Amino acid sequence: MKAPLGVILAGGRATRMGGGDKGMLPLRGGTILSHVIMRLEPQVAGLALNANGNPDRFATLGLPVVSDSIADYAGPLSGVLAGLDWAAAQGATHIVSAAADTPFFPCDLVPQLQLAAETTGAKIALAATPGGRHPTFGLWPVALRDDLRVALQGGLRKVIVWTDKHGCATAHFPDDAAFFNVNTPEDLAKAKAML
Repeated sequence: MKAPLGVILAGGRATRMGGGDKGMLPLRGGTILSHVIMRLEPQVAGLALNANGNPDRFATLGLPVVSDSIADYAGPLSGVLAGLDWAAAQGATHIVSAAADTPFFPCDLVPQLQLAAETTGAKIALAATPGGRHPTFGLWPVALRDDLRVALQGGLRKVIVWTDKHGCATAHFPDDAAFFNVNTPEDLAKAKAML
């Protein structure tokens, strides 16, 4: 399997952080999002950001910004769909998604997701640690984008419900802390300490 495209999911409302783009919050010499980009970009063939609202606020990143096509903040699956639609226009067969608020995810995320899918013959693969699955970190085939669109239009919001319906492999990572995500001001302080 060739290198997929990468999509950073930043389409949420960040209500626990008081709103705004939490990925743009400062974190050691950059932002949370710049740390995510540094980890994902070397693993993929190209990178886009899924975000809603005015894309100009991300202009300094130099990334294409793809917004949800499903209204009313339909959750991470809507961001995955936006990424799949973007990837289809590029002629790609797969994307790997990563959350914009998770700056420490593994530097071998993509090859491990690919290996899990190839080994099991599954169409989709999600990351997991001893603490459970991390459904915003996944390998997604462009071929399932229309199925996903119909599911979202029908009201589906839970990632696991849709992925398990299609057969989902799991890429196991040993460290729960690798998928620590920043949801609150206290989490941001913890992330700074972790660095």
